[in-house]
Amino acid sequence: MFGLEGSDFILPLVVLAALVSVGVFAGLFIQRSKRREKYKDIIEKRRKALMEQHKSEMANKEKVVSAKDSVASFFKMQQMFGSFGEKLRDQLLLAGIRDPQAPMKYLGAMIGLPVFLVIFAMIILSAGDKEVSGGMQMMILLGAILGGFFLPRLLVKNSGIKRQEDLNTAFPDALDMMVICVQGGIGIEQAIDRVAAETAEHHETLAEELGILTAEMAMLNDRRTALSDFGRRVGGYGKSFATALIQAEQYGTSISQALKVMSDELREIRMSVAEQKAAALPPKLTVPMIAFFLPALFVVILGPAVINAMEAGVGK
Repeated sequence: MFGLEGSDFILPLVVLAALVSVGVFAGLFIQRSKRREKYKDIIEKRRKALMEQHKSEMANKEKVVSAKDSVASFFKMQQMFGSFGEKLRDQLLLAGIRDPQAPMKYLGAMIGLPVFLVIFAMIILSAGDKEVSGGMQMMILLGAILGGFFLPRLLVKNSGIKRQEDLNTAFPDALDMMVICVQGGIGIEQAIDRVAAETAEHHETLAEELGILTAEMAMLNDRRTALSDFGRRVGGYGKSFATALIQAEQYGTSISQALKVMSDELREIRMSVAEQKAAALPPKLTVPMIAFFLPALFVVILGPAVINAMEAGVGK
């Protein structure tokens, strides 16, 4: 009496599928808008920071502060640790950590984390029912100290490697767009800004760095400083890009020609990397083929013969 036919479920399923599709598309647009807003927020913050720095320089002309050393805490750390502080700042910038207090927090983590892990290990050892030998306790405490000391460095290094891979993947396409813009008569600052806005939806990290570069090039008097800082933050292809622009400006060569040459080189590098990956594929497939395909192939080929031989033996 109250039974439902199969056709009665079609309309609700269609409506549900339509709602899911609308939700997916709406989520994609919302995510794109969030990326654009984040990109704009980062650029505005950088411009405000540069404006505040410029005001402080004008108010205190006797204290000249460069763009790359604009934070007093970094000055203190640089005086305390010298070249180590400079290398540490470069590592944090490559990992995408721009917080001025990040170097001090990093050093605090390297000191405080081993202490915390040692105390935690001692609590666990004292609360255990089984007695642990003195040698084993020393090994556990030593492992806690080493693990706490090297863990921040490992996290920062891995984050920098992943970020640089992401930037190197997106940078050749961005460079091609810059070449098109510059050859079309657009200035290099406007070209970088246009490319940053276009890549904000797909390559958020590169868009942020390019946006910061445009802000620094617009606010700073020396464009070489902005390009040099960009190369330090991005590394890889970005460092080569910054070096090419600095040399083009220094020697008076065409920026369009420099970008075109670099674009061709990056395209050749990308092709060679793809060829290397393709050449390395057969050796990598050897072990999976031996482990998964050959046993099944032997079963299919030899299985019937084995079964026939067993049946013939049982028949006798």
